[in-house]
Amino acid sequence: MLPNFARDARENPVAFTTLRLLVLIFLVAILAFLAVPTLKDALNKREMDRTMNHAREIYLAGFHMATDGAAKSDAGSAWPGDYDTMGLADYCTKLVQNGYLKVADLQRILSAPDAICKVTGAGAVVLTGKSALKVYKVKRTDPSNTIFSASSNYIYDTPLNPNAAPFHDNGFIVIRKSGDAGVYRKNQATPAGFENDRAKFQSALGIGQLPGAAEGVVAPGDGATVLAGPQQE
Repeated sequence: MLPNFARDARENPVAFTTLRLLVLIFLVAILAFLAVPTLKDALNKREMDRTMNHAREIYLAGFHMATDGAAKSDAGSAWPGDYDTMGLADYCTKLVQNGYLKVADLQRILSAPDAICKVTGAGAVVLTGKSALKVYKVKRTDPSNTIFSASSNYIYDTPLNPNAAPFHDNGFIVIRKSGDAGVYRKNQATPAGFENDRAKFQSALGIGQLPGAAEGVVAPGDGATVLAGPQQE
């Protein structure tokens, strides 16, 4: 004797097909729900990788300008912290006027999701909106593991703010004066993510720019060590 569901399927094949379709839709919905976090993490990682590559572009431009300036004893071509007064727009203007970057590239370099920096100007660069990157006042005399640039959602030795753009508290990027760069997780924003070992923290991220910062000294915050720019608006 056939089971009830088999008799129902034989007697009402349309209903049985509808039931199978509903089960299939239910299974697909569950799989999609489970896949969303993984897909979101992958998209965030892709955007942070892209921003890290953009940070490398502005770093390489700054490195070449400072190196050429030192070789030619040209004080007009230096690291961002070696100028008397300098904002992010002023520094970008130096890079453009000296031929190390193009205005057309700056908007792409300084923008990321939720942080769109609009770049205008021919001779002098004008920045509006919000920069995805901040550049620190790195000097010629600073050690090679001093932080040169970071994504604007990160403040040194400070937990990530879920409302800070770009990337919120999903992660952040850092590039050092040596050119080494990395994408970091939210739990790596402070020494707590490195077993509260300050040496490990500095080895991974670099040295901050607050006064007195050095090997083994970790002080939270950026203070006035960041080139003033639209990320502060």
